[in-house]
Amino acid sequence: MAVNMQATACYDGAQPRHTRGYAWVIFALTFGLLLSDYMSRQVLNAVFPQIKAEWVLSDTQLGALSGIVSLAVGVLAFPLSLAADRWGRVRSVTIMAVIWSIATLLCGLSHNYFTLLSARFLVGVGEAAYSSVGVAILISMFPRRHTSTVTGAFMAGSMVGSVLGIGLGGSLASQFGWRSAFVGMAIFGIALSLLYMLVASPSRIEGQKGQSPDIRQTESPGTVRVKDVLRDLFSSPVLISVYIGSGLQLFINGGLLAWLPSFLNRVYDMPLSKAGGVAAVFVLCGACGMPLCGALSDRLGRGSPRRKMLLAIAYNLACGALLFAAFQFPAGSAQLTLIALAMFFSAGIIGPSGTMVANLTPKAIHSTAMATLALAFNLLGLAPGSVATGALADRLGLAPALQLLPLASVASSVVLLIGVRYLRGARGYGADS
Repeated sequence: MAVNMQATACYDGAQPRHTRGYAWVIFALTFGLLLSDYMSRQVLNAVFPQIKAEWVLSDTQLGALSGIVSLAVGVLAFPLSLAADRWGRVRSVTIMAVIWSIATLLCGLSHNYFTLLSARFLVGVGEAAYSSVGVAILISMFPRRHTSTVTGAFMAGSMVGSVLGIGLGGSLASQFGWRSAFVGMAIFGIALSLLYMLVASPSRIEGQKGQSPDIRQTESPGTVRVKDVLRDLFSSPVLISVYIGSGLQLFINGGLLAWLPSFLNRVYDMPLSKAGGVAAVFVLCGACGMPLCGALSDRLGRGSPRRKMLLAIAYNLACGALLFAAFQFPAGSAQLTLIALAMFFSAGIIGPSGTMVANLTPKAIHSTAMATLALAFNLLGLAPGSVATGALADRLGLAPALQLLPLASVASSVVLLIGVRYLRGARGYGADS
């Protein structure tokens, strides 16, 4: 789940001409590549037990293998997205998909921890800008009135891909060994990359020169001053609290996505295939919670940014309380049910936080603002969540380490409450999106 939320605004000029059928074909291929993106990212979590046993690794080392992808995504999303905008998005998508697919294959061919860690970093390099560039391509092909629908449907692929990566990866690993799980994901990605290369035409999608339309129509891109953008991104205490609070909450997702299969294997003695399947169900709970919590926020918080932030805090606290309660029970159905409910609320903040960032920043920099939010998701939440949980597991054991995750919900809620205090005087207060 993992998680790159950078968005790209639709440009103002005339859109290229496409048939409806061709637009949906490109949507299907772009969505399929997003599935490959997250399958390649999350398959590792399903094979932790086998890698740990074969190479005698610590949980800290295993957590680093997971967190390094989110770290690469968080650090490289900005420069690689900018390069894609200037060089051509369709061409860039193809190159990115080939990079992460080959890197996933290299994961399966790794012969020691360092080579696997390096290959995982390369996976993150390939995936860093894919979500933002993919969204930019799709919203340029569909009418503006469908932009939110197309974007939401596309981003749902991140959670579905996570489920497939954990579930299919665990099944392949249990039958053929952990290396086969990476090879299977790589073959899927390479096949889709080749198909995308054959079907997606840069001139048909982006224009004759294959350049991004919004870049072509910007008369003087150098007139936007970096200091003005930074001022708009960080001048409001509310914005800063939303960035930090959202990132802290996704610390829980980073820990749970990385370690649930291992937890089920160690505590419940589940074989890898079953542990991956059960963990996939938990991830689906999170996938259902994201849109449903967002819809509830839109309905109950309509016209009231303060109410939306309070609802986000409620989602965080509900997640923390359910997760804390889960580990008060012994291993069994009650514990698993509570973990599933906690997962439902774990990423509920994504919708409200995106709305607040959009309302409190100028439309001209919404892309940059969403990228900043994505940076917080990855660098404050997803990347350290897996690594810190692994480090704590080495000292305390995996179950006690997971018991500490609810503290992230408390910290996130405190930061967001600070933001609520400053909300009334913030620019954009009262805007209803």
